[in-house]
Amino acid sequence: MYRAKISALGCYVPPRVLTNFDLEKMVDTTNEWILERTGIRERHIADPDMATSDMAVEAARAALAQRGIEASELDAILVCTVTPDMMFPSTACLVQDRIGAKGAWGFDLIAACSSFLYGLTTAAHLVAAGSHRKVLVIGADTMSRIVDYTDRTTCVLFGDGAGAMLVEPSEDDSLGLVDFINEIDGSGGEFLKMPAGGSRLPASHETVEKRLHYVHQEGQQVFKYAVRRMYEVCRDLIERNGLTARDIGLLIPHQANARIIYATAERLGLKPEQVVVNIDRYGNTTSGTIPLATQDAIQSGRLKKGDLVLFAAVGAGFTVGASLWRWAF
Repeated sequence: MYRAKISALGCYVPPRVLTNFDLEKMVDTTNEWILERTGIRERHIADPDMATSDMAVEAARAALAQRGIEASELDAILVCTVTPDMMFPSTACLVQDRIGAKGAWGFDLIAACSSFLYGLTTAAHLVAAGSHRKVLVIGADTMSRIVDYTDRTTCVLFGDGAGAMLVEPSEDDSLGLVDFINEIDGSGGEFLKMPAGGSRLPASHETVEKRLHYVHQEGQQVFKYAVRRMYEVCRDLIERNGLTARDIGLLIPHQANARIIYATAERLGLKPEQVVVNIDRYGNTTSGTIPLATQDAIQSGRLKKGDLVLFAAVGAGFTVGASLWRWAF
């Protein structure tokens, strides 16, 4: 068995920015209301001609450039998304073709806001098995396409963006994946979903008129579950590895709501300098949040080689995950 490490990172966000003040002109809301309840100030929005695969390609190219390798060296591509370009072919196929990864296979992975974390787990095990040397995990979502901009409770939350991490075998056994916990709780599926567009409710005049092709959320149910389970899964992972809060270099959580993040950090006993929060500039980009937050941590000098980093997420499904990595670059 090989220990898997994260060897490169690349991110992309569309240039267009939608601020809270812009949203004030679109729906019945205020900058103060959004900021107080979510911690979001602005989010990036893709132009109409930009799809999820376009952002994924940009992130992939950035990660490959950082590592200094060609796409032809990749063994697999995992695209983590809830907003694929189309139902089929997979977005992974579109990315593979665009970047010229002729030797790679791959697939799309859907776990909502936990998608990228699940992708990292999957990639790490492909590498650990010895069957793969270079697996590219891409988290990319164009949430603006499935957000109802007449619903003030959801449209303020989401933005568009993408990030990619390269997973490879670690030459140093002290660096790389330490441990993970992933789980699902399908009993929460009703509380956060896009009801129509699948085999249960195919697209029709009725589903369009009822606005069922947008995100529907029962906010309080999701908030309470996320606060509880993000803390519990992080706590269990830390304790299982004989660690304490003091051992964690950084918590890099999924950026869904600043209050969820701060509540989790406080219950874990983490200091503010141990937690990465950048939701104010990006909103919730679903699969893109963890790589975007990781990039910010690296660029600000907060994440360095040898640091113990804890990734965590809760998403629709419900999906839950946490993983510990000894950072490798």
